[in-house]
Amino acid sequence: MHHALLHHRSDLTVIATWAMFSRGLQPEFPPTVQEQLERIQGPAQAQDNSIRDLTHLPWCSIDNDDSRDLDQLTVGQTLAHGCVRLHVAVADVDALVTQGSPIDDHARQNTTSVYTSARVFPMLPERLCHDLTSLNPDTDRLAVVCEMDFSDDGLLTGFMLYRARVRNKAKLAYDAVSAWIENQGELPVAASRIAGMDAQLHLQDTLAQKLRALRRAEGSLELETFQPHALFEGERISDIQLQAHNRARQLIEEFMIATNGCTARFLAEQGTASLRRVVRSPERWLRIVEVAQGYGVTLPNTPDARALEAFLAQQHRLDPLRFPDLSLIIVKLMGSGEYVVEEPQGEQIGHFGLAVQDYMHSTAPNRRYPDLITQRLIKAALIGSKPPYTKAELIELAYHCTAQEDAAQKVERQVRKSEAALLLHNRIGQRFDALVTGINPSGTWVRIFAPPAEGRLIGDMPELKVGQTLQVKLVSTSVERGFIDFSIAH
Repeated sequence: MHHALLHHRSDLTVIATWAMFSRGLQPEFPPTVQEQLERIQGPAQAQDNSIRDLTHLPWCSIDNDDSRDLDQLTVGQTLAHGCVRLHVAVADVDALVTQGSPIDDHARQNTTSVYTSARVFPMLPERLCHDLTSLNPDTDRLAVVCEMDFSDDGLLTGFMLYRARVRNKAKLAYDAVSAWIENQGELPVAASRIAGMDAQLHLQDTLAQKLRALRRAEGSLELETFQPHALFEGERISDIQLQAHNRARQLIEEFMIATNGCTARFLAEQGTASLRRVVRSPERWLRIVEVAQGYGVTLPNTPDARALEAFLAQQHRLDPLRFPDLSLIIVKLMGSGEYVVEEPQGEQIGHFGLAVQDYMHSTAPNRRYPDLITQRLIKAALIGSKPPYTKAELIELAYHCTAQEDAAQKVERQVRKSEAALLLHNRIGQRFDALVTGINPSGTWVRIFAPPAEGRLIGDMPELKVGQTLQVKLVSTSVERGFIDFSIAH
């Protein structure tokens, strides 16, 4: 693969595929998966009397513009005294993907879908995750529903889990819904076709903002990490844009956090060991304290989520330009999330970043294996049968899922770097406004703003500080390696 020939999306696909192999992930499905797939006649059917028919409710999905693996639907109902009942339906993937089958074995190996701009490597075959197990519009699908009641001020007053049949009435996208909520766009066409969907979205948004405010008060961290997204015109990369964290994303985020908390509590009440998603209280807290001191802010000497959130909120207001870089520093010092097995009577680690004690992944079984494991545990608990996994199996899966998720993130990061190099490779010699984002023994790193991309600073340099703005000149790129080199522009 020669540098000068790298102009196309297909080249990024080759890079992504190789990155999957090199990280211990399987980019392709084995023949046994195809054989099993051919035996599946259609979406899962079930005649169980305990499965409720909720197809009449005005369910909607809100996801990325290009998402085709729809894992969850939401619908809200107003109750007396300003209370709200929220239903979150999660696709019943287990109904078609049986434990120990070839499709399940592949999903268990990779544990997650890997999303790169050039190619998505789905955890499940597309015929399932885009169709038969996806909560697609105007089709009846089996789901596991978490029904939650909230008081007028957003406090959870009760919840229940059960299986149901659901029907997505409107497939919606984050950006369009958010623009409408904030009076910057029209009601999306798919929503306007359904009577009352405008009121439904307002109801959901109002509840989500109450939940968000409550979590912020508990010390939930508002972080804004650098998440560039490549755009293509056919085979040619045309631009890279940052993904906006908007009101519709907040809506889904809050409802998924609430659902994951209820799921965790449900399994604990059943006396079942479960796979929790945790972010430990930071061991490197004193380094976080030092970072805050650099901004003139004193944090307590012991981990304190509320104090950290107050510092971050203040910095976001004062300096939004540099906030993504501060966020990244804090994320690295906090340590990444991991999967652990917790028992009802055991020590609860919790999720430091979200400021919640009970948390697991349960709302995306089409794209994350821990969610499929959790779904099987829930379904077994609902009928009072033995858990489908032993504690020893869960412990082994927790380690494996954590490792594979880390590998998947490295693949996605590697391809993002190659995307930026590909977009910039014919702009050698051009000048860009930049921000110094890191200085360490391996080099000095900068981020340019348009297009949003990171690279290394080379050549003669004066003394620089992290956060300093400067003009840089593009010196070289390597698409295969994802390298971008800049020098200071004189």
